Amino acid sequence: MAARTPPVTKHYTELVKGFPSMAGKTVMITGSTSGMGMVLAKTCGELGAKVVMLNRASERANKALKALTDKGLDATLVACDLSSFASVRAAGEALRAQFGETGCDVLCNNAGIMGTPDRATKDGFDEQMQANHLSHFLLTHEVWPLLEKAAELRGEARVVNHSSGARNRPNKPLMAKYLQANGGNLGGDGFPGMDKWVRYQQSKLANLMFTYALDDHAREREGNRIKIYCAHPGATDSGLQGKTKTAGGDRWLDRYVLWSTLKIAQTVEDGTCGLARCCCEQDLPSGSFLGPDAKTKLAPALLLPPERNSSAEKLLWDESMKAVGLSTFFH
Repeated sequence: MAARTPPVTKHYTELVKGFPSMAGKTVMITGSTSGMGMVLAKTCGELGAKVVMLNRASERANKALKALTDKGLDATLVACDLSSFASVRAAGEALRAQFGETGCDVLCNNAGIMGTPDRATKDGFDEQMQANHLSHFLLTHEVWPLLEKAAELRGEARVVNHSSGARNRPNKPLMAKYLQANGGNLGGDGFPGMDKWVRYQQSKLANLMFTYALDDHAREREGNRIKIYCAHPGATDSGLQGKTKTAGGDRWLDRYVLWSTLKIAQTVEDGTCGLARCCCEQDLPSGSFLGPDAKTKLAPALLLPPERNSSAEKLLWDESMKAVGLSTFFH
């Protein structure tokens, strides 16, 4: 197989030039040790925001923080392990204590894992669904008072979710069993190895359904000024592919899925266009879904047609509430 020519960033630099200052704002980002999360953290920091990096405690997380602070950017790290609901709750408590007076202007639910084996977290859920969606659902609940505080002080706040083109590949509807405590029992990793990709698809579809459901619920609240967005990057060499676990089953499918993505992949900066627009651009309507051009599957991020599904949105909300043990979402 011929070596792939590295992609060149085509859109991101010019896009960022059009963003307003974010001085005085606080932006919280999960999965910001590398990839699109790190690009976004650096961008928001350079625009003047205080950046809160929500990452699992590790030397890698410390190095990512240092990469920002060495540039003179205002950044801090709060430990948050998305494979553990207890860790998410502890992070929420720490964030409310630290930012209770100033609030959170943007919560970007960016982190994700892809193509991992059929394993349960300590909480009993599929590790892809918990890391990609359920823990972000819980984190958004935990941070909601800070979003309301920022909206009160500065006029609005935002929640930004990160989906994927894989939300419809394979084209399966959202199913309750993937949102329930069935980790390790959702399909083995034997031939042809499709089950891990179905679990990933379900988690990325959940990201989009959560966006629409949360936007609807938020709009019902009197005086709501919190906007909800979703983006997907298109084919992007973000480093996530290299973390895919190919152990077990027939690895040819894993290799094909990764190769078919990387052969057309854009740079991580161009893949960040949608997230950056959702986090930084002014006057973007709540409920917007941004992603790359439908034909090329590449940047720049555009406003996409809604992909609403009322039954899937209700299922997502109800099952997620049960999964994380909430009786009410809003504080």
